[in-house]
Amino acid sequence: MEDVLVQSEYEIERGKPMPSKNHSIIQKRLIVLLENEYGNQFEIMPEINLDQPNNRDRVPDIGIFPPQAFVPDEDEIRMAQTPLGLIEILSPKQDITELLSKCSEYFKSGVRSYWLVLPALRTIYVFRAANDYDVYAKQDQLRDENLDIEISLAKVFK
Repeated sequence: MEDVLVQSEYEIERGKPMPSKNHSIIQKRLIVLLENEYGNQFEIMPEINLDQPNNRDRVPDIGIFPPQAFVPDEDEIRMAQTPLGLIEILSPKQDITELLSKCSEYFKSGVRSYWLVLPALRTIYVFRAANDYDVYAKQDQLRDENLDIEISLAKVFK
């Protein structure tokens, strides 16, 4: 008998697996670090629905955009502006191949930087292009040259 995988409403709506506790902790730490250090340069936006050219909804864990104005009577359900950078955090039930495929798709749409976070290995891959990346682990100082961002992995994976 084959196992039947039942997707939650969250997984169906966002097209990605349910995040875990560690996923959530890492996502929060990255948002706080980026906001504290680069909040004047960028708008750090979690779980934003992107309007992709192929009409596929994409909801990355974190989007890095140019500064945005908060205008109460003007809102977007699907963000039309291409982000400068995106961060995806691998969930326990997620296939890394899926995230690498998204990486290529994002660069084709104009994203300048893509981070792939592997919490279990305390590692972040920083992509400059679909097949060009640097790997940072454990206590390294991450350096994203395309966005001119530096953060301490010791603070991310503490």
